[in-house]
Amino acid sequence: MPVASVLTWNILFGGQDRFDRILEVLGAARPDVVVLQECLGWEEGGRLTDVCVALGLPRDPRHVHLGLARPRPSGSRYHVALFSRLPILAVQDHADPAVVGHCLVEATLDAPGGPITLFGTHLDAHGEDRRLLEARYVVERLRPAALAGARALLLGDLNALTPRDPYPRELPLRLEAAHIGKYGHPPRMEVLPLLSAVGWVDLLVEARPEALARAGAVVQPHPRWVTAVRGGGLVHARTDYVLASPLLADRLVDAAVLDCGGASDHEPVVARLDLSAASL
Repeated sequence: MPVASVLTWNILFGGQDRFDRILEVLGAARPDVVVLQECLGWEEGGRLTDVCVALGLPRDPRHVHLGLARPRPSGSRYHVALFSRLPILAVQDHADPAVVGHCLVEATLDAPGGPITLFGTHLDAHGEDRRLLEARYVVERLRPAALAGARALLLGDLNALTPRDPYPRELPLRLEAAHIGKYGHPPRMEVLPLLSAVGWVDLLVEARPEALARAGAVVQPHPRWVTAVRGGGLVHARTDYVLASPLLADRLVDAAVLDCGGASDHEPVVARLDLSAASL
């Protein structure tokens, strides 16, 4: 597996009424590592098995894990699912309501060139202060000094905007017109800068033409960046991310937002990394 692909996708409320289409998208992309958010009702196990079949993975703990989220006030549990062609060596769920909105899955994957630490999560949708608390918790799990020398990934719906995306100047007015308050008025964009400051690299941004020109890299850029359209089309945003430690960001082949054809209200984000021995 010289090149490994990693994908994150919020499938929307468990996806039961769209599950065949979700399987088609995953089967067509056939990524090596998948983190799915909003896996409501997946404790029964049948949908985990179906995704394994679509991806061509064994249905065993070395390749699939359902991170059990804490119940929300409604009683719903927005689980996070991990599927990996790279064997899962260890895994731990974090769902303390004091610091985690839904669930943070922390796993160690057996990969060419050495283990990869993976975090898969779904941050809180209710405000930037809550998301900052969760982001700091992730930072505590892998501190900057350790992150600098680690092979690590952070995948998920972070429910946060980044100032590095090309939002229009009228974004605050559009958010107000669409009655979207979870980013604040005016919108706050602090979670991604916090993660960037400690060393996490946004792979979709790194795959843009301007970033490639600065780096002199040979990567196939992808111009599409929006993963969610809200407010009847007023707001085009990205809250879905594949972040990497500097060591893995240096192995970026390409990154893209995929078209899920309406299988969810979010689009998947996928990145490919060169893990061959020659590149390490």
